[in-house]
Amino acid sequence: MTAAHEDVDGKACGSTAFELPSPSETPPLLRSTWRRVSGRRVLLAPLLATTVFSASIVVAQVKADNEADLDPADWVEKEAGIPVTDPLTLEKCGACHAPDDKGNLSRISWIRATPEGWSQAIKRMVKLNGLSITPQEARSVVKYLGTWHGLAPEEAKPVMYFAEHRIQDETIIPNETIHQGCASCHAFAQPMSSRRSHREWGLLQNMHKALYSQAEVQMDRPAEAQPADVEPPKKPVTRGQVALAWLSKEADLHSKAWADWRPRIRTPKLAGKWLLSGKLRGQGRFVGEMTIASAGDDFTTTTTLRSLDTGKTMTRSGKGLVYAGYSWRGTSAGNGQPARPDDMSGTLRETMWFAPDQSSAEGRWYWGDYHEFGLDVKMIRITGGPVLAAVSPLGVKTGTKSTELHIYGAALPPDMSAADLDFGGGVTVRKVAVLSPGEAVATIDVSPQAIVGLHDVALNGVVLPKALPVYGSIDYMKVSPETALAHLGGIKYGKGYEQFEAIAWSKGPDGKPGTDDDFPIMPVDADWAMKEFPTVTYDNDVKFVGQLDKAGFFTPNVEGPNPERRFSRNNYGEVWIVATARTLKDKDGKPMSAQAYLVTTVPAYKRWDQPEVSQ
Repeated sequence: MTAAHEDVDGKACGSTAFELPSPSETPPLLRSTWRRVSGRRVLLAPLLATTVFSASIVVAQVKADNEADLDPADWVEKEAGIPVTDPLTLEKCGACHAPDDKGNLSRISWIRATPEGWSQAIKRMVKLNGLSITPQEARSVVKYLGTWHGLAPEEAKPVMYFAEHRIQDETIIPNETIHQGCASCHAFAQPMSSRRSHREWGLLQNMHKALYSQAEVQMDRPAEAQPADVEPPKKPVTRGQVALAWLSKEADLHSKAWADWRPRIRTPKLAGKWLLSGKLRGQGRFVGEMTIASAGDDFTTTTTLRSLDTGKTMTRSGKGLVYAGYSWRGTSAGNGQPARPDDMSGTLRETMWFAPDQSSAEGRWYWGDYHEFGLDVKMIRITGGPVLAAVSPLGVKTGTKSTELHIYGAALPPDMSAADLDFGGGVTVRKVAVLSPGEAVATIDVSPQAIVGLHDVALNGVVLPKALPVYGSIDYMKVSPETALAHLGGIKYGKGYEQFEAIAWSKGPDGKPGTDDDFPIMPVDADWAMKEFPTVTYDNDVKFVGQLDKAGFFTPNVEGPNPERRFSRNNYGEVWIVATARTLKDKDGKPMSAQAYLVTTVPAYKRWDQPEVSQ
């Protein structure tokens, strides 16, 4: 029987388009005969030093190893491999990945990757190389490789957004050369979700050139900045060489983080109760409790959530497993059928990163055809002492008196006094009423001279960092997300929705907008509208892309040609999403407003893990 890996909910673990795979066991690839295309050189001053340094490393390495005229498949592997010890992995992978006398399997022992990366590799082995493996066997192999050939917590945390299916601007790309060479077609988090030997990074580049014609063009173009010791155009350093040098150094197989973490990997002991706080754009904040029970090597969960906006509670049950001692993958389901696409009562996928000491966790629970809906979650283990989760309402203004602030947590002491609480400079606690072990109300005064910023909430020695915004004035608004993507659908394909939210912001202590000390204060009640984003004079996108409701929820139009549009174009287009505050005024006495950019595009007509193996 041949099958792809199944995730914890028993469904095949899929992913969206534009994700590139981990390397597979493929025949050695000859150098491509595609013509090199010289690209326009762009010199970016802030990135020049990093790019030149990386390119210099390439030149030195090529000279030292004499690799310049060799295919990576012919390079000699100089790094020690990580032996494979799992019998099932040896059985399923060892027939093609030749073992050596040290217990290494070719290719596999020189790669470390996230569970998603190993899952992709197994699917490719099934579809391209005829691997016969059951879903249960694949699940076991991925669990072994994702743990003992995985990433250290410090390596995984910066790229967790990739496994969490977040859409965001990437800040981990080191320079423009690597941006063009590695992140033009997919997220840079894709390669950074693995660690490889120098030879394996070279083979990964080979695979890209063989499978994707555009990769040859991207990687073989001259780097955006050339090192001084290379004489162009005789032998320009390419983007691919710069990327290979950087990845071999910064994403190496035997990193210090992995060397430190490998002996610390242990069976996670997560059973017990966890205090939970979460936020869902457009639906506000939640608090609750998750009870985790051990089920052999896996876990079952029961979760109760309470909305701080509406007071509504919901219960969920689920299951999950943990890779490498810290990386949670799970599913959970509510008690009813979702009434709306953004209703979180249905089935959610859970991706969480547990701290190495197993005292806290954070992540995203997501759903939707494009994983566009997601609850941002933080959890703290309940051990008997007081634990803090959230305060409400958000944002207190300097100079206000007798403001009631609700404090949510667990095991709050029934005899809590004003002296037990501390909200930072300029905030005075007048009295406290404990309503239950999970909720208390503090009455506070905020001095006109209170320090503006995000204040900690402290209950004796227990601290909830940056939980209370203290502001002098609301200086401007933002719409979140500032750049958004929606997908047409509803006839044959699923729709990709978007929820917008208006947020009030403070300029911070320096009094200058758009600087690092600016901070969000609170959500804002706003009226919502769409405005044309001018691209083509006749497109009139506002009329065709979809509908925006009074809560900022965007529903895209149906897919397919529209005879009402000029040239029967599809309903895709670009618009501004405009939020106008209902009560907040700017310095001129006009309602505050802000806008975001929305692209509504066609459906993802085909879903795949890798284009070359899609069915």
